[in-house]
Amino acid sequence: MRLVTFEHDGREKFGPLIGDEVADISALSGSPSSLLATLQAGEQGFEAISSALEAAPRIPLSQIAFLPPVPRPGKIICLGLNYAAHAAEGGREKPDYPNFFMRSATSLVGHGAPMRRPRISQQLDFEAELAAIIGRRVPRHTSTSDALSFVAGYSCFNDGSVRDYQRRTPQWTIGKNFDCTGPFGPAFVSADELPPGATGLNIQSRLNGTVMQNANTADMIFPVDETIMLLSQCMTLEPGDVLVMGTPAGVGFARTPPLWMKHGDMIEIEIEGVGVLSNSVIDEA
Repeated sequence: MRLVTFEHDGREKFGPLIGDEVADISALSGSPSSLLATLQAGEQGFEAISSALEAAPRIPLSQIAFLPPVPRPGKIICLGLNYAAHAAEGGREKPDYPNFFMRSATSLVGHGAPMRRPRISQQLDFEAELAAIIGRRVPRHTSTSDALSFVAGYSCFNDGSVRDYQRRTPQWTIGKNFDCTGPFGPAFVSADELPPGATGLNIQSRLNGTVMQNANTADMIFPVDETIMLLSQCMTLEPGDVLVMGTPAGVGFARTPPLWMKHGDMIEIEIEGVGVLSNSVIDEA
């Protein structure tokens, strides 16, 4: 199942993709009003979507504005240096433990919305990443063997990074949380449509049509199941939480000379079987 959150007629709506249309499940009484509500309802939430599909009004994709699949996640937990080649291009060793950091919901934008290059920096970089979306509450000390049962689905993510601010402090938070720098989407793809842990999938970024990053999710140092196990040692994951799984080699800062995104650029993130996330770049007014 592929589900999208979108804006139409000035309202936030939700429903499954059906070809070049979306079925507006949120228009029907008794149906889930959002992806988060669906996840919180568990299997019954997805069953309600299937039952309501025939009656739901259809809206052409040309008439909607995509929003992040989960517009306001409770937690957005990101992994840095999760591909060995990316760690090496930044002069880092392969980590023994994930480099975790957090993003905020105000940094997110949907598919087709512009990324915003801040007026105080020219160093806006791209990072193609897989996003895993938690579907059920993950109890503390969950085993690796059980971890994937808590993943409802996956999406594409662009961990847009303002590099000079990222490097101003030992922690990366400030450079990863500028408004409108984290594209997320276009759709939630249920886990049953992909290999376990979304492993073995080609992942690419393309800047103005030129391939910048080209790798495979099997190259992740810490895959989704191990990441969930490690996080569960520390915190409770909840429905709608998003894990952003790190980027492969080829980012802009590691090039000679460095390649920064600029006003008018188009950046695409494509993950095999998941979709293509496309965003233009604009300068902050």
